[in-house]
Order: sequence, then C-alpha cells, then structure tokens
Amino acid sequence: MENIHIYHTNDLHSHFENWPRITELFRKRKQWHTDAGDAVFLFDIGDHLDLSHPYTEATQGRGNASLLETEQFDAVTIGNNEGITLPFDALDHLYDHATYDVIVANLFYANGARPDWCIPHKIYVTDQGTRIGVIGLTAYFHTLYELLGWKLSVPFQALREQLALLQGKTDIIVVLSHLGINDDEQMAENFPEVDIILGAHTHHILHQGKLIKNSLLAAAGKYGQYAGHIEIQYDPATKKVLDKRAEVYDTNKLPLANKEEEYIENLYLEGKKTLSEEVLSLNKPLPKQEIAQLLCDAVLTWCNADVSILNEGLILDDLNKGSVSFYDLLSICPHPINPCTVILTGAELKEVLTDMKRDSWETLPVKGLGFRGTLMGKMISKGVQTEVEGQITSYRINGQKLDPKTRYTVAIPDMFTFGDFFPSIYRATEKQYFLPEFMRNILAEALKRT
Repeated sequence: MENIHIYHTNDLHSHFENWPRITELFRKRKQWHTDAGDAVFLFDIGDHLDLSHPYTEATQGRGNASLLETEQFDAVTIGNNEGITLPFDALDHLYDHATYDVIVANLFYANGARPDWCIPHKIYVTDQGTRIGVIGLTAYFHTLYELLGWKLSVPFQALREQLALLQGKTDIIVVLSHLGINDDEQMAENFPEVDIILGAHTHHILHQGKLIKNSLLAAAGKYGQYAGHIEIQYDPATKKVLDKRAEVYDTNKLPLANKEEEYIENLYLEGKKTLSEEVLSLNKPLPKQEIAQLLCDAVLTWCNADVSILNEGLILDDLNKGSVSFYDLLSICPHPINPCTVILTGAELKEVLTDMKRDSWETLPVKGLGFRGTLMGKMISKGVQTEVEGQITSYRINGQKLDPKTRYTVAIPDMFTFGDFFPSIYRATEKQYFLPEFMRNILAEALKRT
C-alpha cells in the first residue's frame, strides 16, 4: 500500500499574515512524509495574489509567484485575481521564473494558442510508480478575459478533452478547480473518473471534505485561515484507491512561525517603499467624501457616459495636504474594481435613482465582488439633477428631462453588475467593462488634473 499526501491552499488574496504558519506546517509535513517514504505534493488553487496589498501591487504579483517558488509548490492554477486583475503583460510574465507547473486547461491567447508558461495537465509519478494526473481549470469570466487579450474555453469542455487525453495513462485524477462549489459538485456528478477535486473561488470550507459519487471534494476557505490536506491510500498491486480523506488545519491553532511578524511586516514595507514615489501634490487636504465625488465625476468622463453612479465606501480615508504617492492611493482605494457601463432605459434609471436615496446604503456591510472596504457608503452621482415639488421627485439628465423610453449609458463600479444591489443594473444585458484600469488609476489622473 502507498500513502499519498496532498497539501493545498486557495484564495489567499495576499493575506500574508497566515502564510508563515502555513508554509512552516507544509515544510515539516513534507519532511515527515518523505522520511516515511510517502509521496507528497503541494498545490495552490488560485487567487493567491490580490492587488490590494502593497507587496502584490508593487510586484504585479511576481512577489506572490516567488513565494510559491520558495516553498517548492509542485503546481498551481490561476484564479480570477491572477487572470483578470493583472494587465495582459503582467499575467503573461507572472511565472517567468517559476519552476513549478502552472496548470490551466481552459486558458489561451486570443489567437487560440496556448501560452507557453502553462500546461493543460501534468502526470506526476510517485516513487512506487503511481501515476497522478492533475488538471487545472479557472473560472469562466470569458468576457473580461477577452477584453484583456485572452481567450477562455468552457471549463467542463476543457475537462472532458483532458480526461480523454489521460485515459489509460493515470491511476488517480486530481482537478485543481478555481470554479466554485456549485461547479465542483456538478463536476463530481458528471465526471466520476475524477478522484479528487481541490476547490476554490467561492471561499467555501469543507472541513472533512465532501464525497459525491467517486469524487472527494476539498476546499480551505479564504485568506489562509485554513490549509488543506488530502490523504490517499493506494494499492499499486490492484491499482485501486483503498481510502481517501480530507481535512483542514485552522491556522490560528498552528504554532507561531519563526519571526512571522517580522516576515509579514517586511513584505508590507517592501511594497510600500516601491510605491512611495510621488504621483502628485495637494495644496489642501481632501476629505474622503470630496474624493469620492471627484472619482464619480472622473468615471463619467472616462466612460463617456450620460450618468455616473458610485458608492462613497469605495474611498476609505482622507488625503492629507502635500505629497501623494501611489501607496496613498492604494491605501484609500484598494479595490480591484474596474469602471463599467450599462445601458438602462429612463424608467430603469429612475428606479435606480430612487433606490439610491435609501439611508441604509451607508451602513450596509459588503464582502467580496472585488470590494475591499467594509461598508457600501452613501450613493452619489454625476450628470443627474433632482427636482422635488411636494411629494413628487423628478430627474433631469444633463439638463434634459428624464425620458422613460430613452436609453442612457450609466457608468458604475463593476461590482454593481456582479451583485444584485440594483435589480435593473444586475439584469442589464448591455454591459461594457473597462480594463485593466482600476478605480484608483482613474482617481490618480483626476487628482493630477485637480
């Protein structure tokens, strides 16, 4: 019988505060298993990087790739943070110095060629000759990838193709899936030849895994709060998996790593130093509400829209008088959120403008969707004039009375299209995303003009 161990991480999102304990655990376990003659593998399932952290922003993710190299990971797949928050060239060169495998079966250049830095699958062979086929899949944000110059194929179509290529060549199949829990469960139902599905993207935690038909699903949450471990007992003589188990380790309960506080602080300071060059100088302090309105005005022009709407919660703090660096802009606007436009009828736009006036926006907690703050904040706009007569509120768009049947171009943060904050925006069929610029890039240009 052969014991095979797989350790996995996912959705770290540059939360390096948990990384030292995870890597110390992995180092010790790898040594234990190697000494015992067992096979051991380390995999990351994507979204290791997040441009909200100074170290990641300053290195455009190459620092994250280097950390995985230092810890001798065997393979990674990419998540949407690697795929669509980095500019094309940054992703295309993200793994230039990596010796581990980058496995993504459904990513291509726009011309259909596969990037030379990634492979669709890899067969790892243990010392006892067990063949482990590993396939990587990333979430199907095909529209956003295409805007950046990439092309995605449908994940399950890519999986089917790779399984056909691996047929008869492997003893165990593992999928590195940055697709989310729903797709992972569907994968297990429809592809029983897959033995292990290591999940990510939806930040789910499967404490003891989840067995669906033949497939064992595993996932370790988010931010490095957990690290995952799969143990497989395999009989090389009969070529059968005798047992497979999943567990996760709570990093809060792991021993303190050597000099972990110093390690975490050094990464932060290294990024801060790189981003410290002055972008502009302010002759007066700017409160965050004023900055938010400035950004709203700038987004209107940037997107060539009729109206712009955004939430003040995108701006986390004021700016002081004097020198402003890109680190300062990252600190007050850390979100990997792009501008976007939607086409709404006047009737739909009126519904949104009416809903914007709710006081509850200011205290609404928001997590995910690229948002890195805490509260949504007050809704503000540009290009809209409000007129109130008695109990009746009417609107003008750039001086003209809002017409229920006219189609208006409305500029918004892209998070409004991913979450159902405004039903009319969420349901809109005509959307245009502006990549790769984030809100802070547009803010920087607006502040320079100011």
